[in-house]
Amino acid sequence: MNPFRICFILIWFVLLAPCYSFGQQKKAFDLLEDDIQDYMPPLAVLIDSAIINDHYVNFRKRQIDVNFNKLVRDRRQWMRDIGFQADMRYGNFDNFSTNTAEGQSPSVYATTRSETKYGLGAYIKFPLFDLISQRNQVNMAKTEILQAEDMYMMQKTEVRQKIIEQYNAVILNQKLLIIKAKFLETSRVNMLMTEKEFLNGVITVTEYARLSSIVYQAEEEFEKQKSEFKTSYMILEEMVGYKFNIYSDTP
Repeated sequence: MNPFRICFILIWFVLLAPCYSFGQQKKAFDLLEDDIQDYMPPLAVLIDSAIINDHYVNFRKRQIDVNFNKLVRDRRQWMRDIGFQADMRYGNFDNFSTNTAEGQSPSVYATTRSETKYGLGAYIKFPLFDLISQRNQVNMAKTEILQAEDMYMMQKTEVRQKIIEQYNAVILNQKLLIIKAKFLETSRVNMLMTEKEFLNGVITVTEYARLSSIVYQAEEEFEKQKSEFKTSYMILEEMVGYKFNIYSDTP
């Protein structure tokens, strides 16, 4: 990720986010009255934060570094075949010498003494297999880097799409919750009128039971939708890696 974008995210959380929260949250967030979209950070900030905190994205990024190091290693393979070699040997060495005098048979003398000998030299090797395959290894390493970069970009795109989907899911679930809350409120008002009519003998028991079941069903649908909103909200927090501190009915 661009370092400037990372700096922007850090500045957002340290400096801009408190100001943003202060400006937007002069009053406590009302789940059934306010638009949560006005209270959450911008979508671009959520996406960048999720990319930074996504383990798969970080894994793909590290894989690029690994493949780059492989490329450097393959490019330097030829250095294994050129070098210097030094050795040191210590031990008892036998020395032979001859002494030839005119008119006499040659005399051979042998002496033994402890010595330390040093050796230094350069070497060059020409392994045919390495010479032929090195270019292929380098090209393969370059291809692996390109593959790793593609996987990195694909993973970032996938995270970006998931955040967009989850962000919109939170907004949609809140809107549906508001609709169901209004329907529940209307059902309860109608139920109060129904109870009066039932006590006055205007409606039958069967009609009273039917209208009561509508209220119970509205309450059930409201609680289900509230759970859907809560779940989508908490998942979005987990994906971006921090708490919004907007909706208090979450651990």
